Amino acid sequence: MRIVVVGAGKLGYSIAELLSKEQFDVIVIDQDENQLEAAKNTLDVLTVAANGASPITMNDPDIRDSDILIAVTASDEVNMVCCILAKKHGIRHTIARIRDMQFMSEAKDYLKENFDIDLMLNPELITANEINRILMTPAALDVEDFAHGRIRLFETKVQRHSPLAHVPLRDVELPKGVLAGMIFRDHRMIIPHGDDCLLPHDNAYFIGIPEEIEKFSQSFVQRDARKLHRVIIIGAGRAGRALAAMFDRQGVRVKIIDKSRDRCQLVAGRLTKGMAICGDGTDIDLLMEEGVAEADVVVCLTEDDKLNLMLALLARHLSGNRTKTVVRVARNEYVDLMEKVGVDIVLSARLLSASEVLAFARRGGVVSVSLLEGAKAEAVEVIVQEGAPVAGRRLMDVKLPRECLVCAYVRGSEAAIPNGNTILQPGDRTILFIRTKFAQKVIRYFKGKD
Repeated sequence: MRIVVVGAGKLGYSIAELLSKEQFDVIVIDQDENQLEAAKNTLDVLTVAANGASPITMNDPDIRDSDILIAVTASDEVNMVCCILAKKHGIRHTIARIRDMQFMSEAKDYLKENFDIDLMLNPELITANEINRILMTPAALDVEDFAHGRIRLFETKVQRHSPLAHVPLRDVELPKGVLAGMIFRDHRMIIPHGDDCLLPHDNAYFIGIPEEIEKFSQSFVQRDARKLHRVIIIGAGRAGRALAAMFDRQGVRVKIIDKSRDRCQLVAGRLTKGMAICGDGTDIDLLMEEGVAEADVVVCLTEDDKLNLMLALLARHLSGNRTKTVVRVARNEYVDLMEKVGVDIVLSARLLSASEVLAFARRGGVVSVSLLEGAKAEAVEVIVQEGAPVAGRRLMDVKLPRECLVCAYVRGSEAAIPNGNTILQPGDRTILFIRTKFAQKVIRYFKGKD
């Protein structure tokens, strides 16, 4: 499959990197040769210095008739033009980065129908939705829903005094409908078995029926986790404004701080109970005055990764480590570093967007892909196809690669946790944990014959 990425900025680079690792043929286009240098020197891709919104570029033999075009330049309008030209030059599917929140809220269907865009990406909105979903679930580091909300993934960090720590999993009484699916320990992915134990500081992933996961998150993990009441957001960019409005609608008291008066005025008009404060988020006196020590969560969403880290550590210090911290990063490599120094939740907007692109590129039954632990592992929802190697056979007889685990499946309206005797049928929505580098190999077991 040949995929064209227009725009070699940070998001374009991350998407090209992920797709090239999946063995797709990737072409990266950008007018700025300096932008292309990083992709040319470090990725297994073809680079083209040209205007991606030009019909001459689209008519290039290497580009026309490709399978997918992904337009992720800094301009929404350029991305739309790229998608229109792509369809006219035989490219079957198009993806566009659309940053304008008004387009996404008021004209999404119109753009899809009239501008030939199959998938729209708004990294800031994706990030805001992800933060909202995680924070509204007590004790969670990550929450993902699959199969139209019938299956939920819940990630948490095992605390030192957790009742689950040091107990063999076969002796842990998990609620019916909940499975301990994966452990990340010292950057290693572990598919747990009965003899395995959870250890303090492990990132543990549980999966199951949402109602049971909800009870489990409240009853077993971090019993002192508080319901969200007060949130401080530092940074009133697109993601910050969207997140503040989400919290405000859910009755959470939110304060958003930004140096820009224009940004503060924009967000203030969307809040009914919340407050926008024009000021410097690094000002200790301001933070103390606005109640950082009493906040349940401080969310750092400035454009500067290092500043976000400093703000998160400052918030923890001023609150005596009581306040949970969330940081959005642009550079994926900072995720591990920030978690090591004490930031509770670190999200990469680029990885969140890239996972949506990856699911679209794989298609063939793959409904969604969630990249976990800095893209070292994946939670994948895939529909079992007619003639697939797993269809109609007991899972214990299929001999799936050891690097994956079948966590759950949905048949009709019924969700269930499988075991070795489970027989998957065509049409079942199946959720898998997979080590990323084995993803293509594993997914073939769920696809039909070409």
